[in-house]
Amino acid sequence: MARKRDVEAIVDMQLSAWLARPLLVLLAMLAFSACGSDPTLSTGGRHTKPVEDEPAAATAHQRRAAESSVPLPRPVTAAALQEYVDERARRLAQLPYTAGGRVTPDALAQLDDAQYRSIEFRPEAALWRGETLFEVQFFHPGFRYEQPVRIHAVEDGRIDELFLDRESFRYPETLAGVAEMLTPELGYAGFRVHYPLESPDRSQEVAVFLGASYFRLVGGGQVHGLSGRGLAVDVVPPGHEEFPVFGEFWLLRPAPADTALVFFALLDSPSVTGAYRFDLQPGASTVLRVDARLHARRDIAKLGVAPLTSMFLYGPNRAREFDDYRPQVHDSDGLLMRTRADEWILRPLSNRREVRVTSLRDRDPRGFGLIQRARRFEAYLDLETNYQRRPSVWVDTEDAAWGSGGVELVEIPTSSETNDNIVAYWAPDQPFLAGESRRYRYRLITFDRRLDAQSLLQVERARVGWDALPGQSDPPPRSHRRFVIDFGAPATSALQDAGLVAAVLETSSGQTSSPSVQLLPDGAGWRATFDLIPDGERPADMRLFLTADGAKLTETWTYVWYPDPSQ
Repeated sequence: MARKRDVEAIVDMQLSAWLARPLLVLLAMLAFSACGSDPTLSTGGRHTKPVEDEPAAATAHQRRAAESSVPLPRPVTAAALQEYVDERARRLAQLPYTAGGRVTPDALAQLDDAQYRSIEFRPEAALWRGETLFEVQFFHPGFRYEQPVRIHAVEDGRIDELFLDRESFRYPETLAGVAEMLTPELGYAGFRVHYPLESPDRSQEVAVFLGASYFRLVGGGQVHGLSGRGLAVDVVPPGHEEFPVFGEFWLLRPAPADTALVFFALLDSPSVTGAYRFDLQPGASTVLRVDARLHARRDIAKLGVAPLTSMFLYGPNRAREFDDYRPQVHDSDGLLMRTRADEWILRPLSNRREVRVTSLRDRDPRGFGLIQRARRFEAYLDLETNYQRRPSVWVDTEDAAWGSGGVELVEIPTSSETNDNIVAYWAPDQPFLAGESRRYRYRLITFDRRLDAQSLLQVERARVGWDALPGQSDPPPRSHRRFVIDFGAPATSALQDAGLVAAVLETSSGQTSSPSVQLLPDGAGWRATFDLIPDGERPADMRLFLTADGAKLTETWTYVWYPDPSQ
């Protein structure tokens, strides 16, 4: 059932529903050839082979030639391994891109969603199980994931490549013949990291890396929702996007009591290569520190840094258009940004009738993210999807100098909640030219409604409707709209007098009435109301925030109104 996708990360069947979820803007599950040589040993139920035993010219492929020309680090430390992966990426960028063909047998590639989900990983076969706080489980190749990736375990000064071990999976009787066709060198499709997040007696999933450069994170009490990606290339115009791939991973074995996991990834695509270091620290707010070193193979007009992908089907403003008992359906409901000038900006998400691309401009932004602010069950009334538990994810730039650019938001029409239709990323103004290298470091942080750094009142509700009175004999055209914005958090006693609070409203086009400000019942916050008369077919980009005695009281609500009945 469509609604049973990725509901509970610790339940294999529910996670696998996410695996079947098609992506409107991310349809290509690209990967390149990454098969290793025949394994020479089996350790702990996993086929492995010491990389140092592999011949320098394992294949005639240029990629392997480039790989063998980079000496393995000695000793194998995290810092040395990062330099090794970066050198691999740098040399790879100097070669023409070669996309690998499908290596998965037809019987696996032709599996449908239900068949693929019926193949279960045996938890007892997990990497480092019972030896560290972290354990790693692997995804079976097949279905969409036709091109496995190379995965290495790094421990005791050794780099061992992991190969597919069919004994690590449970196969239903109907797929027994398929299991017999497998060979170890096929490799795995991806991996997921488990950790005792909420109880020392129970290890649960905190991160998944599967398909192209996609990954997902959850914190305490959360279930899988939006996806992160390693990099986005030319997302717009639609149909021209390139999908970089994490084709190889190195997982560093943590010490028994370590609460952070370090691993590396090699990224490749027709236009760019990259070396990524990830530091994963699970918790109530799970943090993934990213250090990305990029090398341009050819000119890139639009780079998308720290991209996030999500789903927004409808919210309260369009619920009446959907024949559904649920008041709203989405993984995320807003784009949040913190500018260099320390302004907090919220742009609500929409499911438009046409592809819409907007940009929040800045220089050296402090951060941005996709948020799921509605966190009560009553907002969704859905016992299966648990949308109220989907994570918000924040990109913390750590005050790095990212230059001028914009947080770009891409909203794509969809009629199904099984499609991801929202993409957000930082788009630098400066083109990334062939032969150039760049480095981006940032943290991805999961949270619920609010970040610790936020101190201003935030938008709780935003409603829009026809600016007409009930029963009005001469109502205005339906293009005339009324906006109601509620800012939450308890109002202090000093602000009970509405005269102390004022609204600041700007619009790029059209005419707006002077906004009125009223105190919400029980002092729960403030309501700002205004009317918009659009200027013909021109969109209106609006900004609104509240002040108290001249000081800013709230984050900035911003929204683009298009002359469309759905908006």
